[in-house]
Amino acid sequence: MKAIRMHAVGGPEVLRLDDVDVPSPGPNQVLVKVAAAGIAYGDVMKRQGGFGQELPLPAGLGLQVAGTVAALGREVSAPEPGSRVMAWVDHGYAEYALAAAPAVVPLPDTVDFQSAATLPVQGVTAYQTLHDAGRLRQGESVLVHAGAGGVGSIAVQLARLLGAAVVIGTASRQGKLDHIRALGAIAVDYTGDDWPSQILEATRGRGVDLVLDSIGGSVAARSLECLAPFGRMVSFGVVGGSPADVSSMSLMHGNLSFIGYGLPGQMQRQDRVAAAVGELLDMLAAGRLKVAVGQAFPLERADQAHRAIGERSTTGMTVLLP
Repeated sequence: MKAIRMHAVGGPEVLRLDDVDVPSPGPNQVLVKVAAAGIAYGDVMKRQGGFGQELPLPAGLGLQVAGTVAALGREVSAPEPGSRVMAWVDHGYAEYALAAAPAVVPLPDTVDFQSAATLPVQGVTAYQTLHDAGRLRQGESVLVHAGAGGVGSIAVQLARLLGAAVVIGTASRQGKLDHIRALGAIAVDYTGDDWPSQILEATRGRGVDLVLDSIGGSVAARSLECLAPFGRMVSFGVVGGSPADVSSMSLMHGNLSFIGYGLPGQMQRQDRVAAAVGELLDMLAAGRLKVAVGQAFPLERADQAHRAIGERSTTGMTVLLP
């Protein structure tokens, strides 16, 4: 089969299309014929060596896929071969991928593969940062940084579906700002110095109750200026290259909460992950939630997909099509 593997740590050029054997499912495993593989920012970080671990090279990439069940390992009886599924995997940039049986979720016929391939990471992250970590309540206001990105494009919609009265998304380019508006949120350019004042203006001077931040650095620090008393900020990424530098005194003054979120740790709480997936699939199947797949690259162009993400020229989700 064809599979993308990284042959070194570095830029997009380290990704190569290789011919490898189709894996055989072991006990409690499911082999999925991949129809679409979602690209997560964690894939980019792994390629860059951002997790700090030594990897046996060449190494596969890809945390999430959607497709059909090709074969079942021992001790697995469902979903039956041919079933439509999405799954968490370790090497999803390929024509076939192995998944642990509990990490495979059947798909409704009304949910397309490209949309489903982004739910295990971006979809669950958006839902849990709002609902579980952020504790969003009816009538509150929400600020989503990078609102035109993978997580952000889902989060600005989910915030409203979960009861937010005001939803604001930030971005850095006109096309992305237009994308946020098309999703039903207020759009703010956060590259200017006055963006916190625009957030306050949109909330009539009160500030927002919840901030979702995947950027870190000064953006996270200045987000405290936008929080209403007793507001919360959920930090789940450092796309900007540096972690959030938040003063404890700033938190105390407004009775604010700074909350960390990481999907790998959340995956240990299978009941909560299953609840998030169930809600997302129900919303997608009913047409209440739209997954904005802005870019679909053929598998052999994985390097181009990573390069586009690194240049921040993508909008919404990016998927690979074997």
